[in-house]
Amino acid sequence: MITIEDLLDRRAITPKLSAHTKRQALSLLAETAARRFNLDAGEVLDALLAREQTSSTGVGSGVAVPHARLAGLDRMRGVFLRLETPVDFDSVDGAPVDLIFALLAPADAGSEHLRALARVARLLRQKELRQQLRQARTPDAIHALLAQEARPSAA
Repeated sequence: MITIEDLLDRRAITPKLSAHTKRQALSLLAETAARRFNLDAGEVLDALLAREQTSSTGVGSGVAVPHARLAGLDRMRGVFLRLETPVDFDSVDGAPVDLIFALLAPADAGSEHLRALARVARLLRQKELRQQLRQARTPDAIHALLAQEARPSAA
């Protein structure tokens, strides 16, 4: 099973970013992914925008989980952005988005892609975690919060 630690590299986390629109936020996300994973930013943005045309990936409570399948990836990767000012994302609850966890998968990814997507969405439904992510100041702090919350607790 893929863990958040497997998906999300600290260098793919930006804790303070300024965007004014959904498209601009996705463009910044694409640029981060391109730099970090040696991809073409235009191709990443096109794939994310094509997915958004199907339906918004704004899942509510200020969270978006954009995702796309991309040629050139050897495994699933994550990118996390926290926006300084929330942007309209056409979210299911109408709330603007400031926490974005993107999931990028290889073009031939199977059901593992969907399981990872569900795991990220479930993780970010936790109100306390969202509050902590909004207060965290560094990529290391954000990574630690996400990795800790994603671990199964010992019973």
